[in-house]
Order: sequence, then C-alpha cells, then structure tokens
Amino acid sequence: MTPQIWTDPAIMEWSQLLLDSFRHWTGRELLERAGDRACQAQALFLAPLVVVSHGIETDPLLNYGNQIALDLWEMSWEQFVQTPSRLTAEPVNRAERAGMLEQAKTRGYFDSYRGVRITVTGRRFFVENACIWNVIDAEGQRVGQTASFAHWTWLR
Repeated sequence: MTPQIWTDPAIMEWSQLLLDSFRHWTGRELLERAGDRACQAQALFLAPLVVVSHGIETDPLLNYGNQIALDLWEMSWEQFVQTPSRLTAEPVNRAERAGMLEQAKTRGYFDSYRGVRITVTGRRFFVENACIWNVIDAEGQRVGQTASFAHWTWLR
C-alpha cells in the first residue's frame, strides 16, 4: 500500500478540486463528503473506484491516482505521477482516447466512456461506464482532467 499520500497538502487541495469539479459538472457527488479536507482526501484515495487525473500540459502527465488506480496500472505513486497520460492507452487506442478527452474538454464532462487501457507491465483491460470531467479551480479555469470508473475487465 502507498504511504499516506492523501496527507500531503497539495494532494488534499487537488482532491478537493477533483470532488468540487465533479459536483460542478454533474450535479452529483463522486463520493460521500464527510469530515474535513483531510478526511475527504483519504476517502478519495481509498475509494472503491478508480480515480486518475492529469494536468493541462501539451503532453499531460498523470498527477493523481488513488490506491485502486495505482494497483490497477501496477505502479507506485512515484512512477504514476511521472507517466504521460497518453501511455495509459495502447498506441492503437490513443486517437480514440484523445477524441473522448476533447469532448470532455469542450462539454465539461463525458460519461459512459468505454475503452481499452494498458498497465505498465502490458496487461490490457476494458473500462466501462467511465466518467471524464474537467478539473476547474476556484476561478473556473480548467487545470486538468479526471477520469473515474468502477468497472473493468481484464483482457487476454
């Protein structure tokens, strides 16, 4: 298990942006928001659904993955946050992934996404019913994108 990443003040702040942005775009809560920011950051990190995000760089790096995401992609926190987001998909699936991200960027969020992803060791899995949303700051400026899903199937 990853050390208590959620206790880092920057991670607590980013966690709030992820949760607030989800509510902004969908009108729903991603998870029950009980307790203070630290409790919510811990709940997000330990949630039983995958939560991953990246920034807005030209070739965005992953900047957050909760424990289930780290386990799924078979990476440590340190590996994860140094990985270009595009590498979570095989080259053949990257154009489709880019199109979906662009739709989410334009509309604010995109739900019911399905697609194949790949782990750092080359294992492939099929994602179903993923939601992708723009992460916005307190001024409403886009600062990243997040994806969340609870269903995936390992492929051979």
